[in-house]
Amino acid sequence: MESFLYLASMKYSQINTKPSCTPRKLIGGLTPQSSQPEPQNSAESQLIGGPTRSYQLQQEVGSLQPRRVLSPGSDHGGTVISDLQSPELYKKFNETLNNIGENEGGIDKFSRGYESFGVHRCADGGLYCKEWAPGAEGVFLTGDFNDWNPFSYPYKKLDYGKWELYIPPKQNKSQLVPHGSKLKVVIRSKSGEILYRISPWAKYVTREGENVNYDWTHWDPEHPYKFKHSRPKKPRGVRIYESHVGISSYEGKIASYKHFTYNVLPRIKDLGYNCIQMMAIMEHAYYASFGYQITSFFAASSRYGTPEELKELVDTAHSMGITVLLDVVHSHASKNSEDGLNMFDGTDSCYFHSGPRGNHDLWDSRLFIYSSWEVLRFLLSNIRWWLEEYGFDGFRFDGVTSMLYHHHGMGQAFSGDYHEYFGLQVDEDALIYLMLANHLVHTLYPNSITIAEDVSGMPALCSPISQGGVGFDYRLAMAIPDKWIQLLKEFKDEDWNMGNIVYTLTNRRYLEKCIAYAESHDQALVGDKTLAFWLMDAEMYTNMSVLTPFTPVIDRGIQLHKMIRLITHALGGEGYLNFMGNEFGHPEWLDFPRKGNNESYHYARRQFHLTDDDLLRYKFLNNFDRDMNKLEERCGWLSAPQAFVSEKHEGNKIIAFERAGLVFIFNFHPSKSYTDYRVGTTLPGKYPFVASECYCLLSIIYYIIETKKD
Repeated sequence: MESFLYLASMKYSQINTKPSCTPRKLIGGLTPQSSQPEPQNSAESQLIGGPTRSYQLQQEVGSLQPRRVLSPGSDHGGTVISDLQSPELYKKFNETLNNIGENEGGIDKFSRGYESFGVHRCADGGLYCKEWAPGAEGVFLTGDFNDWNPFSYPYKKLDYGKWELYIPPKQNKSQLVPHGSKLKVVIRSKSGEILYRISPWAKYVTREGENVNYDWTHWDPEHPYKFKHSRPKKPRGVRIYESHVGISSYEGKIASYKHFTYNVLPRIKDLGYNCIQMMAIMEHAYYASFGYQITSFFAASSRYGTPEELKELVDTAHSMGITVLLDVVHSHASKNSEDGLNMFDGTDSCYFHSGPRGNHDLWDSRLFIYSSWEVLRFLLSNIRWWLEEYGFDGFRFDGVTSMLYHHHGMGQAFSGDYHEYFGLQVDEDALIYLMLANHLVHTLYPNSITIAEDVSGMPALCSPISQGGVGFDYRLAMAIPDKWIQLLKEFKDEDWNMGNIVYTLTNRRYLEKCIAYAESHDQALVGDKTLAFWLMDAEMYTNMSVLTPFTPVIDRGIQLHKMIRLITHALGGEGYLNFMGNEFGHPEWLDFPRKGNNESYHYARRQFHLTDDDLLRYKFLNNFDRDMNKLEERCGWLSAPQAFVSEKHEGNKIIAFERAGLVFIFNFHPSKSYTDYRVGTTLPGKYPFVASECYCLLSIIYYIIETKKD
């Protein structure tokens, strides 16, 4: 039996604690706004485009299958705390699924809203248009195709707030609205106000010159991109490279999909990551929002290039065996009205809650009304659109904590007490939506991946729907990066608490998988500092050259940077995440161009060229990250059961544990190294050193030792 021994020397201390929690019992659901399946008219039946495959998505997942929930702590990986049963929630989920089947012909058809809503070319060359604007008195289509006459093409009013328009082709059968045309939906509100809007279903929006608002550009290319490669298999252990296309160049500008495809993807592959999480893809008018103030949900951001170039990016990643996840934002939307969803039909209640409940005070954004039938159609269709049209392999759902609770997590400490997860503060409609979204994703593509960004520790979030859970595959282990930052900011090396580090890295429910990370984009943003900058700060500007002697700060910083990442990777979860550039200790912070920095792009870039310079020490961190990922690929500790921690010695500052047949030993002592150090192992035997790496300033020593039982 092979195992690997990792030995190093350094420091650590305390973190947020969350006791294990019992499952909730919730009630929620939706009432459809129509009692019969929507009839398909002759124009709609002629629509061209969209996926051709058809799915038989089951209307009922089956009977609830309770299981035992374990919390960490016992010799068997946990102690039994309860039976996981949420019959009321599961019942409401099935009721909603059945209502969709009875009123819409099934979730398969229901989630294809993008095939009829918006603007579509028909087989006869005409144009079919459809919108949902329940608060409107009149709806019209205008654009450069009719010299921006606002009222020459009125929509016909249908039931339940829907409007449709069919525009016949020209006499020569050519398209009246060709590819690249500029369009607007004109809304006459109940107060008589005339509003110019972008369709919520717009597939491409652009901003020209110094214009503040985006324009709706009709996207219907004659030769759309054809995917050449199949989706990769679901990774055994997920190693995620969190990526942002716009900042992926070292130049002070917005990088392109093409740049990322040909310059960054090869780096990601070389580093051993098997999954990319793409941030800021859904169109957002404000670049500095980091992609979290969405204005057009079906449009890939045009600031990086065209939809076809994004498809090429995804396809190229697939050719490398890399899974591609989209950072999807369904927790809120931008307040923009002229180029966003807000006030689309002239009311504040079209897609969002009316009044104060529809506003997120901290984010200054609008909040969806998940109990609305058409909002549900919109969001589920949006999920399917990114899977089918662009080939994404799953999603990281942003802001899940805000969705789960009426208080949106604001002002909540989340101690882990059970009452925090059960009660009227829970948004049952949002839970039903998340269950439907996970059901849809995993039924369409069983190998897809969904990740929840939840800081609250909601029980059963990552349990199967059939067991009463919400259905996510993973949740982000958000306490881990907070712990590392806390230790670096508040504690001396000799005061780090080994037991608290271990507790933070292992504090997760048995069978609910977590994505561990030492830092993400959150820690890189202006106002905070990356781990490398916390460790080495100003000396990164002067002492990262191999031509200069190691200083204590740089030596300590490089070794701790490696150790923090390795112990997080090996002990912290069932998946691992790294934000682009942080693997090599990217200097400085991340800040997008805005008024506060004179619209500068200096900090909105990734200086990958630093790792290519043999005279700089960044290459050592980059190479270590690659070796760590390649070792996990070979040994598979992320897909193995949780580790058995055999030692957490406060005096010696030693942490030792076994996982996947490997032995890991970390020495966090700031001044002591050890010879003939004895640790317990599952199997007896002699384990000779076969490789080692040493840096001797301050007695900081790091070893990699492959061992075999004699």
